[in-house]
Amino acid sequence: MQTNNKMAVAPVGKLIWQMSIPPLISMFLQYSYNLIDSAFVARLSENALTAVSLSFPITTLMNATSIWIGVGVNVLIAGYLGQRKQNEANTTVTHGLLLAFGVGALLNLLSLLIMKPYFGAFTNNEEIYQLSLAYMSVCSFMQIPNMVHIAIQKMIQATGNMIAPMWFQIAGVVVSFVFDPLLIFGIGVFPAMGIRGAAVATVAGYLLSMILAFALLLGKKQKVRIKIKGFHLQKWLIGRIFTLGLPSFIMNALSSFMVTFVNFFLVAYSDTAIAFFGAYFKVQQLIVMTVNGLTQGCLPIMRFNYGAGNRDRLHSAFLYGTALVSGMMILGTLTVILFPAQLLGLFTASEAMRSFGISAMRIMATSYLFCGLSTMISTYCQATEKVGSSMAIQLCRQLLFLVPSLWCLDKLFHLNGIWLAFPVAETATLLVALVMMAWHRRKISHKVFQREK
Repeated sequence: MQTNNKMAVAPVGKLIWQMSIPPLISMFLQYSYNLIDSAFVARLSENALTAVSLSFPITTLMNATSIWIGVGVNVLIAGYLGQRKQNEANTTVTHGLLLAFGVGALLNLLSLLIMKPYFGAFTNNEEIYQLSLAYMSVCSFMQIPNMVHIAIQKMIQATGNMIAPMWFQIAGVVVSFVFDPLLIFGIGVFPAMGIRGAAVATVAGYLLSMILAFALLLGKKQKVRIKIKGFHLQKWLIGRIFTLGLPSFIMNALSSFMVTFVNFFLVAYSDTAIAFFGAYFKVQQLIVMTVNGLTQGCLPIMRFNYGAGNRDRLHSAFLYGTALVSGMMILGTLTVILFPAQLLGLFTASEAMRSFGISAMRIMATSYLFCGLSTMISTYCQATEKVGSSMAIQLCRQLLFLVPSLWCLDKLFHLNGIWLAFPVAETATLLVALVMMAWHRRKISHKVFQREK
């Protein structure tokens, strides 16, 4: 019955690339924009870059919440379609959209309420404080379009369509790319808005993505539709959406908490250190999240073959994916180690930032190799229904090992200790991941043996 399914018969390497290219391109473009946006802002001043860096944990947490709702809706719709329950799938679409609008509006309001005490906790510099408020007071309004377009993206992906969601996301990124310098510097007929211009360009990109996503969802060819007639809210369904999307929220929210923790340590040194880490983190995210697009392609392949009991293809997909991820991480590591000065030059780095930033980037870049392998192991755990183990690996990387390492190494080596904490935490995380991998593979082998027997 499964011989005609490409997941079961297509060459694993070719299949991984086919499944990975759409999310990989989307991730690359999105995080390229994040990097270039910060590079443009840095041309205004180092204080402006610091302001954007301080805002990053808030915007990341908002994005994580969008993914929370989106993934919950995605899992439910895919399940209902697999069971041929079209009415339930359409009901989930409507619930997802209402949640996206409602939770988006709530987060918009909360971000506006908390930003003054939040930024006040990280800086005594009045200029940085005011720039942070100016940036975040506009960026807060990205949340509704961000949440709605991600929800629709996941709805359409649940039907098996990976290409169309990529295009409306790319369209939004392109608009942000174009308007970013125009609104920041006031080119042509556009006013010079400074840091507010960067925020407006970001919101405009998300707004376009939302409009295009809605147009696509309302199209006649879609396999799911908005249910209006006979619709009523179902509390249990809302609970299911939140429950199923919670692991994805936790994994994405960890970046927000991690950056916040690091900023708490860096604020004791200087605003320049905070600005540097914000710039570096945009480089890291471009590398790591582009690789994450590849792991997204590996996940459904491993998941299918695990469910089919095909141990050989499961492990083949894992090994092939690991080789590709490792290769990309090696390339990323070499880029940062060989060209740290050039990368910092993108952010108009001052001599003070370069004095510690070049060595800091080389130290932290060594963690990418460990990160790549442990991320693939985490993906393997997801595919084999070990969600708890997958989440544990992420918690180790960005919280359980990193925070103690930051505290200890900061005491021992001061600012350099903060940079050293990243490869130390990644190495420890990889050791834990390898132990988990060995344990789960042994259990899977036993399960398959029993099934064959």
